Amino acid sequence: MKGTIVIFLVLLCMMCSCGAAKKSQNDNQDIVKIEFDADSAYAFCAAQCGFGPRTMNSEAHERCGQWIVQQFQRFGYLVEQQHADLKGYDGTILKSTNIIARNKKQADSRLLICAHWDARPWADNDPDSTNWHKPVMAANDGASGVAVMLELARQLQQHDSARIAVDFICFDAEDWGVPQWSDEVDGDSWALGAQYWATKYTGKEYQYAILLDMVGGQGAKFYQEAFSMQYARSIVEKVWSAASAAGYGSFFPAMDGGGVTDDHLPVNEKAHIPCIDIINHYPDCQQSSFGPTWHTVNDDMQHIDKNTLKAVGQTLTQLIYTE
Repeated sequence: MKGTIVIFLVLLCMMCSCGAAKKSQNDNQDIVKIEFDADSAYAFCAAQCGFGPRTMNSEAHERCGQWIVQQFQRFGYLVEQQHADLKGYDGTILKSTNIIARNKKQADSRLLICAHWDARPWADNDPDSTNWHKPVMAANDGASGVAVMLELARQLQQHDSARIAVDFICFDAEDWGVPQWSDEVDGDSWALGAQYWATKYTGKEYQYAILLDMVGGQGAKFYQEAFSMQYARSIVEKVWSAASAAGYGSFFPAMDGGGVTDDHLPVNEKAHIPCIDIINHYPDCQQSSFGPTWHTVNDDMQHIDKNTLKAVGQTLTQLIYTE
């Protein structure tokens, strides 16, 4: 009988060790064993760039938007296209489309993850002034955030064990802000699609939201953005804890990254959803604290790092499946 009890206890321990998570010794948080596929996210990023720069009102923008819609639908999401004619800082009418992908899952809690999908029409931070009026490929500043979201959507379809439902929004017309070579001054010229969505949103279903912006760059780290700390400090702490538990704490230093005008501001201020911004920060980069490729012609697939995509994607996987 004693030997039987011992065998039973051994089998019980083995069964427990085969679950979806184990405890982290660092912060006592469950460690999720579901792996975020960085190769797949990289492919989603490359596919967007394959259309060319997705600048507003361009054919590449239109074709890529339809492709994004098809991907979310392929993963079982209900997709709404929120069309609007928005006015740019220079009076240009921008044919904008926010792509809203809703998980069909019924759950008590819902999380919103978002990113912008348009490309900067001007490489106005390029060290070569002859490039300032050229469009940006936007592999990192746009495509990387959407790529992580698409891979999460694919993953959620395959592993439907999360207790929360996760919805996604691809905001449009984020990057038509006043270029550095212009004499115009207009702080509201950025994040136009997010501003439009936030003024129309009247729901109450989201506990919080996470914005992804420039989440695939080489050597990227993600400091704690100031407006995120102001509006949603507890969510910042939750996400940074998930990064530590997932083994990617080195990518998410608990240090101040300064305040950034981005899509999360209207989500906080107009939609009244606590929203944080996971955005790269390069404190020692002379060209820009957003990194050496920001708003340059070098923001291409050659400067996308699968390790960075993995760090962000696995952190969000950790968060989603332990909520």
